[in-house]
Amino acid sequence: MRSIIDQQGRIPKTVRKDKVEIDAQLLTQLYNECQGRVQRVHERLVEEQGIRIAYSTLTKIIREQELGKAAKMRCHRVADQPGAEMQHDTTVYQVRPADRPSRVVASLLYYRYSKIRYLKFYPSFNRFAMKCFFHEALSFWGYAAPVCIIDNTNLARLHGTGKNAVMVAEMEQFARQYGFCFVCHKPGHANRKAGNERGFYTVETNFLPGRRFDSLEDINRQAFEWSTVRMANRPTGKTRLIPASAFEYEKPYLIKLPPYIEPPYEDHQRKTDQYGYISFAGNFYWVPGTKRHDVKVLQYSDHICIYHCRQLMVKYPLPPASVKNEMIYPQGGMRPPQKPWFRQKPTAKEEQLLRKADEAINGYLNFALPPAGKQKHGFIRRLYGLYRKIALPVFIKTVKRALKYRINDIRIVERIAMLQLQNGDIEMPMPAIDEHFCSRQAYIDGCFADQTDLDIYDQLSGEDDHG
Repeated sequence: MRSIIDQQGRIPKTVRKDKVEIDAQLLTQLYNECQGRVQRVHERLVEEQGIRIAYSTLTKIIREQELGKAAKMRCHRVADQPGAEMQHDTTVYQVRPADRPSRVVASLLYYRYSKIRYLKFYPSFNRFAMKCFFHEALSFWGYAAPVCIIDNTNLARLHGTGKNAVMVAEMEQFARQYGFCFVCHKPGHANRKAGNERGFYTVETNFLPGRRFDSLEDINRQAFEWSTVRMANRPTGKTRLIPASAFEYEKPYLIKLPPYIEPPYEDHQRKTDQYGYISFAGNFYWVPGTKRHDVKVLQYSDHICIYHCRQLMVKYPLPPASVKNEMIYPQGGMRPPQKPWFRQKPTAKEEQLLRKADEAINGYLNFALPPAGKQKHGFIRRLYGLYRKIALPVFIKTVKRALKYRINDIRIVERIAMLQLQNGDIEMPMPAIDEHFCSRQAYIDGCFADQTDLDIYDQLSGEDDHG
């Protein structure tokens, strides 16, 4: 009572002893790096800065600093049934692996009741990639729901839409192996698979912001850990449901996969060139043996098998998607001495040498070089060959004259070079000779060496004349 009387009706300002103070500059920096995704900001504060703060407190601080907007009201939610369905969809993102912008397709499988998911990124997504993704995701979780809700994609749908959709026989047979069937939702009703759409929103707001990727393989490594470990053990929603625990409860209602299911594959016919290589997906694979058969290549999600007359000849793991125009050999075996016949021969090194030789050559290449294709490589090779044949002053004068008259035909450039040489008004530089070469140890040792017998060359010449 005395304390209240001493306050004279005024409520004093009290400060909590355990109040967490966050530097405003640090919070603004993290908010911008995470593209305004508060959940990702909260993760980085806890994991990287060691700041333990409640999520609701963080959102209040961000609203007070006018960094974000108040959350919108959620729509009505329908109760889920265990083991009823799963959902699949894809979307396109722009990521920057190794600081290079790249377009990738995200594929997400979502179990509606337990809310577990499986995420993977692809450079492109077709029917074969879809089958490989389902095999990988369902094999990892070990269970499948009897129904998989998809949109009206032509990767699985033959014709019709919604409840009238007819699936491709290939995809229908593929789904039957795992005990489920594809069902298309009504056009324009993407909320039929709202859990999957919300999963993509979480990918956009929680997985991509504030992370760095070195390659597509690094993206998938982080996506696997994020979707199957981090998100599977994080409480979700107002009920604070843990997906991994809910999945354990849902397992008896799901369809358990058989112990072994043949992974999806595609077969390709290839010809072996004269050096023993086949070309596949932009690379060259060496086929063991001395004969040059036509072979069958079975492409799986992460490796290929090369067969001839139903006999496995060699198995290769598929390299990263960024690896192109490379020669691939069996591990531990002897490398073939020859290179593939159809291997591309890039001209980047020749172009770089030409551009560094002189500024006039660099300016001429900017004008005359074709944008891409065989014409570009052929032009560089012939121009580089001319550069190696004649002296640099003659070559520079030639390209200056070709640039002056806007000539981009390599045959005319070669004729200009010939005219320059015929006129004789080019002063050839004298070669640089070290006047002290006689004092070199190698020269002194050579003075006392035995005289070389050159009679063998006379004998060979006589044999050729006789022949």
